[in-house]
Amino acid sequence: MRRVPPSDPRDDARRAPAARGSLARFFRRRTAVAGGVITATFLAVTLLGMWVTPYPPAAADYNQTLAPPSLAHPMGTDDFGRDILSRLMAGARYSLGMGLSAVTLGAAVGSLWGVASAFHGGFFDNVSMRAADILFAFPGILLAIAIVAVLGPGLTNVVIAVGVFSIPTFARLVRGPALAAMGQEYVEAARAVGAGGARIMLRHLVPVALPPIIVYFTLRIGTAILTASALSFLGLGVQPPTPEWGAMLAAGRLFINVAPQLVIAPGVTISLAVLGFNLLGDGLRDALDPRLRV
Repeated sequence: MRRVPPSDPRDDARRAPAARGSLARFFRRRTAVAGGVITATFLAVTLLGMWVTPYPPAAADYNQTLAPPSLAHPMGTDDFGRDILSRLMAGARYSLGMGLSAVTLGAAVGSLWGVASAFHGGFFDNVSMRAADILFAFPGILLAIAIVAVLGPGLTNVVIAVGVFSIPTFARLVRGPALAAMGQEYVEAARAVGAGGARIMLRHLVPVALPPIIVYFTLRIGTAILTASALSFLGLGVQPPTPEWGAMLAAGRLFINVAPQLVIAPGVTISLAVLGFNLLGDGLRDALDPRLRV
C-alpha cells in the first residue's frame, strides 16, 4: 500500500501570514481582549482557587453569620459564617469545570458524528441527521433536566446531561465543512492511494472544521455554565455543602432580604464568567472568519 504524499511545505508558509492576520484582528477588538482577560482570570482562579482562598471554603464561624462585606470578608459571610469570596473562588473549580467538561464531551462526540455522517453519506447521513433533529426538538435545559432526573443528581451526571444537548449542534456544525471537503481533490487522492476511512476523517475532514469548532466551543461554554448552575439551583446538580455557584445562589435566596450579598455575589460571578467566554468567542469568530482575510 502506498503512503499518502506528505503535505507541501509551501502550505505551511502560506498559513503563517494568515495566522498572524487572525491574531492581529483579534487584538484589534477591545471587547475580545477584555473577554480574554476575564476568561484567563477565571481559569487562573479555577486552577489556583483551592490554594489561594483567604479562608478555608468550608470553615464555619458562627460568630460571623450573615456578616456584611468588610475588610476581613470583602463579600461578607453566609448563614454558617463561611467566607463568600473563598467559596466563590473554590466554586470556580466546579462551575467552570463542569462547563468545560460538558462542552468538551459534546464537541468530541458531535464532531466525530458530523464527520462520519459526511464521510458515509447516503442512508447513514439521512438517519444520523434525523436523529439530530429529534434532539434539537427538545429545549436544552429541559433535555438536561430529563437526563439528570433519570441518572440522578451529581457532578458527573450534570456533565453528561449538559454535554448531550451540545452534541447535535456540533454534529451539524462539522458536517457542512466536511461535506464540502469530501468533493476536494486531496480527499479523492487519499482514497486513490488506499487511505482508510478513519485516516481520511481525522487527517482531512476534521481540520477543515476546526475554526468553527473552536469558535462555537468557546461560545458554548457560557451556555454550559448557565445550564449547570441552573441544575444546581434546582437541586439537581452539585449538592451542598459543595461551593458551586448555582447551589450558593439557591441557598442565598432564603436570606435575600437580610443579606443580599449571598445572592448578588454568585449571580454576578456567573454573569461575568458567561460574559467573558461570550466576548472571547465573538472575538475568535471575527478573527477566524475567512471572509475577513486579505
